[in-house]
Amino acid sequence: MNEKIHAHVHREKGYKSSVTFDELRGVELHMDEPKPVGTSEGPSAAMMLSSAVGHCLTSSLMFCIEKSRGNVKDIEADVETSLTRNDKGRWRVEGIKVNMKVDVNDIDKEKLERCKSIFEDFCIVTASVREGVKIDVEVSY
Repeated sequence: MNEKIHAHVHREKGYKSSVTFDELRGVELHMDEPKPVGTSEGPSAAMMLSSAVGHCLTSSLMFCIEKSRGNVKDIEADVETSLTRNDKGRWRVEGIKVNMKVDVNDIDKEKLERCKSIFEDFCIVTASVREGVKIDVEVSY
């Protein structure tokens, strides 16, 4: 894995943007804000955060199970992100609740319990969000 990820966000129209990554040539995502601000033509930033947490957690659990010589037949996560207004009336992510379901065979209960106890710590997105990620912003004209 690289030590840096380079995402490029470019406005298409209104609040709809295209997102590309140096590390994934030829891949382009589209994001938008929900109505009435945007046109809901793509996921919002909060939706992407939710999906990033869910994907990271399922990948981390699956990795641990497979390293323990288990076989993951299926895995899914239902991620519910709660939004609230702060004291200034600005929308903020208040919390993220993740319900995961894994269908696994060929692994003993002890190894599965071990994975359940450690996998969250290896999910870089979830662990980083929990700790609060430092963000430096620079605006140029």
